[in-house]
Amino acid sequence: MRCTRRYGAGYETDESEQPIDQTLSEHGIDVPALAARNGIGRFEITDKWRDW
Repeated sequence: MRCTRRYGAGYETDESEQPIDQTLSEHGIDVPALAARNGIGRFEITDKWRDW
């Protein structure tokens, strides 16, 4: 599990990714398969839009 600290608060990656996974799954997207097809981990799907 990854955790990042920003503005003095902690964000658990698993918790922040759950709404994304749920939304994708509700629209018929297999999140683990999508990540595997792209050669990345599940949490890396949204990395290019993140500002760490």
